[in-house]
Amino acid sequence: MARYTGPKGKVSRRYGTPLFGPMKVLETKNYPPGMHGPKSARRKSSDYAAALAEKQKLRYMYGLLERQFRRYFETARTRRGVTGTLLLQMLETRLDNVVFRLGLANSRPAARQFVGHGHVMVNGRKVNIPSYNVKPGDVIKVCDKARSKSLAIHVSELTSLNAVPDWLSFEKDTLSGTVSRLPSREEIQTNVNEQLVVELYSR
Repeated sequence: MARYTGPKGKVSRRYGTPLFGPMKVLETKNYPPGMHGPKSARRKSSDYAAALAEKQKLRYMYGLLERQFRRYFETARTRRGVTGTLLLQMLETRLDNVVFRLGLANSRPAARQFVGHGHVMVNGRKVNIPSYNVKPGDVIKVCDKARSKSLAIHVSELTSLNAVPDWLSFEKDTLSGTVSRLPSREEIQTNVNEQLVVELYSR
């Protein structure tokens, strides 16, 4: 299960957004890393650099390596509809992201680990593949093991103030959620211009 293991603070500072979850470093150093400090933020970037930055932000945000992200894009391009929106919908309906959106993990990396350790079931079957794409009508539930439930209860209390998106429903008593429908573009909260990503791969 390949994943990014490099510095997270520097990457988040480079793009000016918390790509891996809340980080205090963005409060104390809200400028790109480098020896020139805040002055480096004033540099003008090319159109290609801007599009590449949007793609990298999406990639880091959802925890994907380049080859895997490219496969998502190629799949989205072959489907009928707006390619950028389809790409975001495919990323949002990854099992690890859905677990994160339901509040069963406080970050996507934590959700990836929670799924990978076999704590989650989809439609009554254990699924330990974070990239598994859920569909409308699928039921995501925490396994009946005591360890799984205790972890989920602890985290759900910490994330109780975070609203569950309208395209999902969550039952706290049973630690289960349902995918009601695919999310619309307006419901996908990413500070990314996906059209630039489409243009980057269409060059």
